[in-house]
Amino acid sequence: MRGTLFIVAAPSGAGKSSIVNACLARDANIRLSISFTSRAPRPGERHAEHYHFVSADEFKAMVAAGDFFEHALVHGDWKGTAKQSVEPQLAAGKDVLLEIDWQGALQVRKQVPDAVSVFILPPSADALEHRMRVRGQDSEETIQRRLAAAREEMEHYVDFDYVIVNEHFETAVGEMCAIFTASRLRRPMQDLRHANLIQALLHAGS
Repeated sequence: MRGTLFIVAAPSGAGKSSIVNACLARDANIRLSISFTSRAPRPGERHAEHYHFVSADEFKAMVAAGDFFEHALVHGDWKGTAKQSVEPQLAAGKDVLLEIDWQGALQVRKQVPDAVSVFILPPSADALEHRMRVRGQDSEETIQRRLAAAREEMEHYVDFDYVIVNEHFETAVGEMCAIFTASRLRRPMQDLRHANLIQALLHAGS
């Protein structure tokens, strides 16, 4: 049985990575796809754990070779999901989560219409700006650029199946995990997973 592809997107500063990491710690049935990026690592980020960090030239060579499931230019840097990070796991029946931006999500949904997509919103514009500033990693110019990009990104929430407002972290994590569980309980999935049981129940006593 093929696994489910989950797509999670959000504007920078909405808490997407924190929510995803908390859900992955609770749900051992989901594999996180590690994206490739041409940007430099931020403090604390490690290669092959947070991203596969490559040069812009290396990234473009991968694009030319058709290596990406999806890719996009984000905040001046390239970011993408390699096919080998997704397809083999789905084919093996594993659920895979893509933590990507709305541009990448659009590309993926065109190729995988049954993917389950989630968009995370901040509780307010002020909260979004505060979260960006408390990182202490970006210049004022970068923060303003990210705020402008966030406003544009949030317009695309309408393209997603589910929307979570990250006001209270634990609530948001619970809602995300509930989406994972509910998706696995869809009738077509259960038909495949419990085919023998269903047939036995339907024909019991006949």
